[in-house]
Amino acid sequence: MSYAGDVTPAEAFAAASEGGALLVDVRTRAEWTYVGVPDLSDSGHRVAFVEWSTFPDGRVNERFVDEVRAAGHTEGRPVYLICRSGVRSVAAATALTEAGIGPAYNVLEGFEGPHDAQGHRTVAGWKNAGLPWRQG
Repeated sequence: MSYAGDVTPAEAFAAASEGGALLVDVRTRAEWTYVGVPDLSDSGHRVAFVEWSTFPDGRVNERFVDEVRAAGHTEGRPVYLICRSGVRSVAAATALTEAGIGPAYNVLEGFEGPHDAQGHRTVAGWKNAGLPWRQG
C-alpha cells in the first residue's frame, strides 16, 4: 500500500470532527453541487474541496497537491480523502503520500458507496452511514 491506509466513513468523520485531521473531498464541482457534501459544521470544522480530476474531461488536477496545502494542510496533519465510491481517493492518497503529505488515508466506500442490485447507491458510504451531509 502506498498510502497510510483505509478507514470507514465513521472513522474519518470522528477524526475530522475532532479537528486534528483534514477531510478532503476530491470529487468534482458537479458532484459537490448536485449530489451533496460531507458536513462538519456542527463540530466547528470544515471540509476542504479539491478536485482530483476535472469534469467533464476527467483530467487529473495537476495542482492537486498544492491545492491541498492551500486548503489547510499542515505538516504531520492526517489527511482523509473521500470521493464517490473510494477509487479516486486512493489515487489522491497515493499522490499526497508521494509528495510527503500525510499520513493520507482513503475513506472506504466514499460519499455514496457502491451500487445495490438495482444500480442505486444505497448500501454504504458516508451518506448511507447516516453521517452529516448537506446538499451542495
